[in-house]
This record gives sequence, structure tokens and C-alpha cells, in this order.
Amino acid sequence: MSQFVASENPIFFDLEELNQRFETAHPRDVLAWCLENIPTGLVQSSAFNVNGMVIMHILYQELRPIQPVPVLFLDTLHHFPETLALVHKAQEVYALNLKVYKVPDVDSREAFAVCYGEALWDRDIDKFHQLTKIEPLERGLKELQAIAWITGRRRNQSSIRATTPIFQFDKKQRLKINPLATWTSEDVWAYVAEHDVIYNPLHDQGYPSIGDEPTTTPVSQGEDERAGRWRGKDRSECGMHVFI
Repeated sequence: MSQFVASENPIFFDLEELNQRFETAHPRDVLAWCLENIPTGLVQSSAFNVNGMVIMHILYQELRPIQPVPVLFLDTLHHFPETLALVHKAQEVYALNLKVYKVPDVDSREAFAVCYGEALWDRDIDKFHQLTKIEPLERGLKELQAIAWITGRRRNQSSIRATTPIFQFDKKQRLKINPLATWTSEDVWAYVAEHDVIYNPLHDQGYPSIGDEPTTTPVSQGEDERAGRWRGKDRSECGMHVFI
């Protein structure tokens, strides 16, 4: 299907052709195509999991565009300390064009609890995600005038992501790019080892996928990579990739 993303100079994308062309390509080639064909309005959304760090390394160390791709980070106020430390370290290592978005007018976990009650994630997980992730992401993409955004999703992370394409449109008809869609966890960690990519130390402690501290648990051998996210909640997505 051919479609264009609204902008001053509309850009046309043929998803079927793009997905066929890049199905066996290295993520580096996918990202290089993005930089060449989307000179403005390209954003990386990252929670600083290892997948996002690989993409970040490719963009900032290998491809090095003249205008660095903004990295949109959602400060949910409930991240692990290790995650926040990695964000700070990545800023130093890559000189990131970092854009942080969060719940408006709330600056701490304690202030969040005062506004919305204790342990909102236990009482109303959908509202928690709407406040901390969905609304800030949508606001961030709008303010950054994104016509395309990059995610770290992979097909073999969970059954719900098994059919993830490399290129798709989101609900607002922005181009959504998943350059690691065809890669396995082994592929990701092989790249990390080869290129000495920095990553969250929690990955070495049984956390293959790291979200908010109150809603993330270690994963046992044989479980899906994202089994530790919202354990017992019958979900593996926060809604960002469902409603946006």
C-alpha cells in the first residue's frame, strides 16, 4: 500500500515494497534508508532497553547524521535507578539529542502518588499507562513534529509481536519503523558484544525487558522475554503500541 505522511512536502511510502526490500537487511541498512528518505521529522522512541541501545549506537556511532535523531525518553517517574543511570551515561557517551517527556506538573514518584493515589498501577493499570506513557509519547511525537518514529520491537520478544513488520503506519498515519523486527535476542547481544554497546546492568540480572520498577520482575528460563512485564496482569504491552 502506498501512502503519504502529511507535511509541507508530503512523503510517499509503499509499505509492501519497503517490507519486502528490507526483510533480510541489517538494521543498519533500514536506519540508513530512514536517514536518507526522512531528512526531518524522524524520532527514536526508547526506554533504554538493550534493543534501543543497539539502535542508538547504530545511529550515533555508525551512521552519524549531520542532524542527530532526537531520542524520546518517557520519564514515568517509576524507572529503576539503573535505567536512569544509563540514560545519563548514554548522554555522555553519545552526546544524545535527548528529549524527555513525563506527566505534566509532577516531578517525583511521591508527587505522583499524591496526585493519583498510592500504587495506581495496581488499582488502574490502564490509567497509569495513559498518564505515564501514552499521553507523554503522543505529546512528544507531536511537539517534535515526528512524521516517522523508530522503536526497538522484535518479533520473537512475545507472541503478540510475532508479526511485527519492519515498516508500518501508526494510528496517526506516521511511519513507524521497527529496524530490529527480524532479529533475535542472540543477534542483539552479538551486536552488543562486537561493538561494546553500553546497556542496563539489570539485563545481566534476569531482566531481559525492563520497564517500570513496580511492574517489572525477573524472567525464568523458558519464559517469553517480556514475561516479567506486568506479571499476573494478563498483558504484555502498556498500550503505547496499541493506541498510538
